[in-house]
Amino acid sequence: MGEMSAVCLMILMIGAAVCLSACPCSDPALCDPIQHSRDSEVFVFHVQGNNWKHYDWSKVTTVGLFAPYDPELMCFAHSKGARFVLEGDVPVKEVVDPKQRSAWIAGKVKLAKTQYMDGINLDIEESVLPHTPEYYALTDLVNETTETFHREIPGSQVTFDVAYNPNCVAMRCYNYSAIAELSDFLFVMSYDEPPPMWNKCIAGANAAFNQTITEACNGRPVGNQCELGKCLFQWAPYSDAAVGNQVAYMKIMNQVNSSLTGRLWDDVQKAALFNYKDTEGKIHQVWYDDPESITLKATYVKKLGLRGIGMWHGDLLDYSDDPVAQEQTKAMWKALTP
Repeated sequence: MGEMSAVCLMILMIGAAVCLSACPCSDPALCDPIQHSRDSEVFVFHVQGNNWKHYDWSKVTTVGLFAPYDPELMCFAHSKGARFVLEGDVPVKEVVDPKQRSAWIAGKVKLAKTQYMDGINLDIEESVLPHTPEYYALTDLVNETTETFHREIPGSQVTFDVAYNPNCVAMRCYNYSAIAELSDFLFVMSYDEPPPMWNKCIAGANAAFNQTITEACNGRPVGNQCELGKCLFQWAPYSDAAVGNQVAYMKIMNQVNSSLTGRLWDDVQKAALFNYKDTEGKIHQVWYDDPESITLKATYVKKLGLRGIGMWHGDLLDYSDDPVAQEQTKAMWKALTP
């Protein structure tokens, strides 16, 4: 028999045959799924480009792929003992029917196998009302996805992204306790939190330390208040970044030293900020996480004995050859595991 470009293995997977492509790694063992787990998780989402080559791989335990598949990244992640997982997103109404739900899961398992991946991160940020068909279907989806991935890919990992608060944020009224039990762990998206002062629409940290850990920030920022005008948040009375924009950390670092104020620190929200003036003379305010604020959160994660910490996303740091940028990026990675 002549050489084959692909190795086809007939695998019973919900009645489907899976055809595995040839392992793209120089060492075929790198195509084996990661079996072990580390004591502390550092979950990094990869969104764009080749910055992953410059991650601090001594810390990374899981890479969530929100970018086109890159076999080189898979091989590299596995060489560092890190899992490489799919993104999983589906309209919940499409998985109410058990047959459609099984088909969706089968497709994701097949994709993970053909790409030698280690599981899936379910990112279903959709409004679901309590005790509706969608409510129960979502819980069943998590249960069946976990069962199928664990059976078909030994050592695989199934995680679920949740909002910072389980109390129906953005009408995401999920069965959180069941989902936590049925998945390997939850990724709590502790950002895009509402302003700390509910009676005013002002700029503030989108992941203030006290608010992140207690959902109640006692006190108020003193000085440097930036009123936002009319607030158009996604969920009442306040919401995520409806009046703000995501700014890359590398851009913030390039801007802060030439800003009006330089780096400021708000000791109530435990976050950094600065003010700058645009070309039209308007003053803007930027709040951001830096090594000081991240260290506080990472330390608290360890104190509580939580599974770990993660970031959205790993490609916003400056991985250039600039010595200052290298030190800034190194400090950010270091802050994840104080």
